[in-house]
Amino acid sequence: MNSQLSAAITLLPLFLLLLSNFHTALADPLAEFCNKDNAKLNPGSSSRLAKLLSQLVAKAPADGYYATSSGRGRNKVHGLAQCRGDAAAKDCSTCIADAADQIARRCPGLPDGRIWYDKCFLRYSKTNFVGKLGNSPAVIFFNLAGLEDEVRSQAVKPGSKGIGKGETKLLPPSAETIYAVVQCTRDLAAADCGRCLAAAVGYFADYCENKKGCRALLDGCYARYELYPF
Repeated sequence: MNSQLSAAITLLPLFLLLLSNFHTALADPLAEFCNKDNAKLNPGSSSRLAKLLSQLVAKAPADGYYATSSGRGRNKVHGLAQCRGDAAAKDCSTCIADAADQIARRCPGLPDGRIWYDKCFLRYSKTNFVGKLGNSPAVIFFNLAGLEDEVRSQAVKPGSKGIGKGETKLLPPSAETIYAVVQCTRDLAAADCGRCLAAAVGYFADYCENKKGCRALLDGCYARYELYPF
C-alpha cells in the first residue's frame, strides 16, 4: 500500500476523534440548573417536553426568541429559548439545538431545567414562568485576573439606559476600555427587566471585586463585562 495513503488511513481515526471532541466542547454550556426538589415528570409530560424542545429548536432561531407550551392539564410543559441579541442566525440556530440536546441529557425526567450558553438561553418547566420574574439564585463567573480600582468602580455601575451593549473608555490612570452587554428575556415587562438587570449588576460588586471580567446569569436576564470585545 502507498505509504502516504497508509499514513492518511492511520491518522483518520485520530482526526475523527478530534472532531468529536471539538463538537463536544462546543456543546458544553456555561451552566445548567436542574430542579431536583419536585417529583420527576410523568410519561405524558416527558413526551410533551420532547415535543416542546423540538418546537423551540425549530422556531426560536427565526426571531431569536420563542416561548410556547405543549400538552394539557397535568402533562403541560412550558418553555422559552432566546439568543443573544447580536448573535448571527446560524450561531443562534446551532446554540439552541445544542441547548435542547444538552438540557434533555443533563436534566433527564426533571420538571424544571435551565441552560445557559454564551449565545443563548433555554428553559422549560411544569410551572408557567413566562412573563414572570423569578427569584432563583444567579450563576456567577469571573475573570481571575486583577482589575484596578478605576476599572472596578465604573464596571459595576449600571448604565443609564439599563439595557444594551456598548463600550466606554475609563478615566486615567488606567485608560482601558470596558465592553459590556446586558439582556433580558423578551417575555419580561420593562419594569421587571429593569429589576432583573439591577440585581445582575449588583452581583458584580459582591462577587467580582478587582476582576477584569465578570458575568451574572439569572433566569430572566444576564449581564457581562470584559476588557476585550466579545
